[in-house]
Amino acid sequence: MSDIHNKQRVRTNLSGKRAINLSLSSDVLDAARQLDINISQVCDNYLREVIRYEQERKWREDHAGFIAAYNATIEAEGLPLDEWKSF
Repeated sequence: MSDIHNKQRVRTNLSGKRAINLSLSSDVLDAARQLDINISQVCDNYLREVIRYEQERKWREDHAGFIAAYNATIEAEGLPLDEWKSF
């Protein structure tokens, strides 16, 4: 491998980013380029949001039984230490 490729690989690895193939609609890509939008940054940021949303959704799904049981307990017994609340 040439020195240029080695330097590129090191730079890519140090940045924590990897190159991938991505297919976009031609009109969207053209409009983004005309507006000087950093497509990689927008894709990365939006994908982070989608991942965070899906992780939260999955957590709620995985823990739905516990949450329902906890809420039922609170409804039946009230909040712990509620009798000492001064407000």
